[in-house]
Amino acid sequence: MGDDETAQVMTSLGARLRAIRQARGLTLGRLGAATGISVSTLSRLESGLREPGLRHLLPLARAHRLPLDDLVGSRTGDPRVHPRPFTRHGQMWVPLTRNPGDGLHAYKQILPAPATPRTASTPRPAQGSHEGHEWLHVLSGRLLLALGDRDLVLTAGETAEFDTRVPHGLANAGERPVEWLALYGAQGERMHIRVRPTRADEADEG
Repeated sequence: MGDDETAQVMTSLGARLRAIRQARGLTLGRLGAATGISVSTLSRLESGLREPGLRHLLPLARAHRLPLDDLVGSRTGDPRVHPRPFTRHGQMWVPLTRNPGDGLHAYKQILPAPATPRTASTPRPAQGSHEGHEWLHVLSGRLLLALGDRDLVLTAGETAEFDTRVPHGLANAGERPVEWLALYGAQGERMHIRVRPTRADEADEG
């Protein structure tokens, strides 16, 4: 790689580092405090005047919660996602997006058939609430959405979108597995996936 090409790559990477920082609302001072990198060094990295090394890129990737490849924009261009399914709270989750940073996250979720069919006396699913919105689209089966004091049964092809500050919970309303697609914001994803995993869940991931 010639000097001109090297300079172009460094300038492009610097602009990318600046755009990522600004998109997260961080000043150079706050990013420096989070990474241990001086403000002057961060400024030179973003302006393309200093070539970044792993000692710079690794703490920046951690601070931005991005894989190193996403931080430097070095993915191969292959758009395919290679999901690693896991189990949480009795559901199978299939990730459909690969960026663990801020933004929307898509999953295919599968809830197995209940051991016994639901009846009028079956308890409602446990409900939770948090900031944000949730979107889901049923692919097959019957999905019970307990939203506030209402119970809605969604069937294949039906879609729901709701404010997640309203208490909500999901259950299988049919006699066979129910599958749906769901979109979560970062906070909703943490609430549904990362809070209080059970021992069985941890074993499924291991």
